[in-house]
Amino acid sequence: MKKINVLEYLEASAKAYPEKIAAKDDKTCCTYRELEKRAKQIGTWLSKETQPHKPVAVFMEKSVAALQLFMGIVYAGDFYVLIDPNFPTWRIEQILGVLNPDIVITYPEYKDKLKEAGYGGKIAEVLEIQGDIDVMALENIRNQALDTDPLYSIFTSGSTGIPKGVLISHRSVIDFIDCFTELFHIEEKDVIGNQAPFDFDVSVKDIYSCLKTGATLIIIPKSSFMFPNAVIDMLEDNHVTTLIWAVSALCLLNRLHGLKYKVPSCINKIMFSGELMPIKQLNQWRSYYPHAMFVNLYGPTEITCNCTYYILDREFSEDDKLPMGTAFPNERVFLLDDCGQEVTEKNKAAEICVAGTALALGYYNNPKMTEKAFTQNPLNKNYPEIIYHTGDLAYIGEDEKFYFAGRKDFQIKHMGHRIELEEIEAVLGSLKDIEHACCFFDEQKNKVVAYYVGTDDKRAIIDNMKTKVPDFMVPNVFVNVEELPLNKNGKTDRNRLKEMYREGRAEKNGK
Repeated sequence: MKKINVLEYLEASAKAYPEKIAAKDDKTCCTYRELEKRAKQIGTWLSKETQPHKPVAVFMEKSVAALQLFMGIVYAGDFYVLIDPNFPTWRIEQILGVLNPDIVITYPEYKDKLKEAGYGGKIAEVLEIQGDIDVMALENIRNQALDTDPLYSIFTSGSTGIPKGVLISHRSVIDFIDCFTELFHIEEKDVIGNQAPFDFDVSVKDIYSCLKTGATLIIIPKSSFMFPNAVIDMLEDNHVTTLIWAVSALCLLNRLHGLKYKVPSCINKIMFSGELMPIKQLNQWRSYYPHAMFVNLYGPTEITCNCTYYILDREFSEDDKLPMGTAFPNERVFLLDDCGQEVTEKNKAAEICVAGTALALGYYNNPKMTEKAFTQNPLNKNYPEIIYHTGDLAYIGEDEKFYFAGRKDFQIKHMGHRIELEEIEAVLGSLKDIEHACCFFDEQKNKVVAYYVGTDDKRAIIDNMKTKVPDFMVPNVFVNVEELPLNKNGKTDRNRLKEMYREGRAEKNGK
């Protein structure tokens, strides 16, 4: 019988492994039995406070308590949205403005920030949510559930400056996680070390892979990543087997020499996504884990985590390009040109589009942006078929695999040539004395600007670049920094780099 609701994952694992640790953070932990019981308690309480299919905001950092709330919200027939209390007040205000939730659940110390953001609805404190479980009420809610009901919303940046709430259904998560755990052999004996924030879709793979298989989730606090030895100790002490991390997090741990301190002994699966993985960094990880499975994952939030994967099956030199790989089962990934025609010829870049059950329901409370990104498949004139336009570019290689070719909006026209900034970054990252690089285009000065971590010998960088790319692809400005700033999802913060660049230029101009 097919699954309709992700709670079936939780309930099956609670039945099979009731006393097994389901989730653990730096302060507390809970078993599968305790997670199910607490979630039903929260669901009962919420069922009296809100109607099904409504957003319930969880205003706290990732934790065992947050996971319990997520599942409780689902028992109430609603969908959850985690809002990080460390966000600037204006962003919290924007997200709450889009959601307009009837209720926000938080800790006492965060209530003032909610009020600063102008929230006037009901604020519930986590520890106040108590009471008996109403089995009948929860059953009635469940009997009305559909697999297309919303499960969660994750907010991403919007081109208009207003965050967009990507809305994902139960069916999309079930469809993806069933394939994900089978493809990568995630089982009850695994321990997944969670790096990503719970409002970043990488965490969806962590959470639901555990609930589906009965594996254990180790929630690593964001603050620990300031002290790489603490992260390493947490991985080793908890016998973590599986890392499903952002590329930047793997690179950061490596650059800060975490693995020179200690190599956690149980890790056997390392999966990464979010940015292009520098081959140099990848090879250093592989040198520590020669027998582990490494997987390159690709996909935006709008298609439920990932749509392509590549299990590394050979060695890569620093001049090689890592494949995106092939589509996940039950997802169709294809390339469309600007005229809506499919591109199938080798080595020709076009926009990545995706069809299948894994597509999001759309953007919450934002029909205009939904209609723009989720459209009728131009290749199909015979019946309704919605596809998602990723805005990313790729090409099909000689090996029939997809290869990432940058963003449509990172494609620039410079010195008469169309250039993908990611391509420049990849070449910079392959140079011996450069750890990490990020580029952007200064339209006013018509210059390509490169921020990088590594040697301060700019002349040597330029000379090396010229051996790998045409002159028009060599950045015009190089800025050496100790670290590239990261956004809250662990990706390089391009907007912050642009701000730093503008501030530096203003100082030079005496402004």
